[in-house]
Amino acid sequence: METGSYETLLVRVDDGVATITINRPEKRNALNAAVRRELVEALDALKAGGDVRVLILTGAGEKAFVAGADVAEFAERTPLEQRAVMAGRSAIEELAAFPWPTIAMINGYALGGGCELALACDIRVAARSARLGQPEIKLGLIPGAGGTQRLPRLVGLGAAMRLVLTGEPIDAEEAARIGLVDLVVDDAELAERTQELARKIAGHSPVALRLAKDALRASLETPLHAGLRHERELFITAFASEDGREGVRAFVEKRTPQFSGR
Repeated sequence: METGSYETLLVRVDDGVATITINRPEKRNALNAAVRRELVEALDALKAGGDVRVLILTGAGEKAFVAGADVAEFAERTPLEQRAVMAGRSAIEELAAFPWPTIAMINGYALGGGCELALACDIRVAARSARLGQPEIKLGLIPGAGGTQRLPRLVGLGAAMRLVLTGEPIDAEEAARIGLVDLVVDDAELAERTQELARKIAGHSPVALRLAKDALRASLETPLHAGLRHERELFITAFASEDGREGVRAFVEKRTPQFSGR
């Protein structure tokens, strides 16, 4: 079911799985102001809707997931104007903070801001033809939306240094080898395999999904002892929820649980 009306996005929700498609294939889905604004609006709407358990993010067409920022748009900005743009709500940070699991379905190029969008997702599934990278150094710039921060946390400092300092993209197999993507599939199977993964996740309790994501994300920034304490508190929250009680009862009674999201 399609939801909302957007200039640069297509948004669907089917059985708890939301799909946002950045729809600028003629520009290789480059991130301009309209895309960034509408991504924030779409994420807000999906959070408010209450019927989403998993979000898939992808790009229209076969050439690109997102080929980067729309360079022509920011080429004439002054530093003060660019600072003002970056001070507003960030689509990438809103995506990273989305409360339910997110999957980047990477078709074609994911460069610069496109790679940073993928980094902000929880799981990355790439077509075999995909290419990922942070080419900002070639413009005399550096990544500005998480590339220098999320990338080393994911692939290690050495691999991140190589990607950022050379500006050269890598193919999907190399991205999987260093941990930048989680699953590589044949191009023709990308949509089916990603949807299959999303449906499997969406079949679980929305309460547990949200709490599990919270605990896992916290592990990146929390000392172990504090993380373990946070995990225990979230476990008790899940245990006390209606979904937690239903899941335990269903296991004992040898039946499929019926989760309500409460």
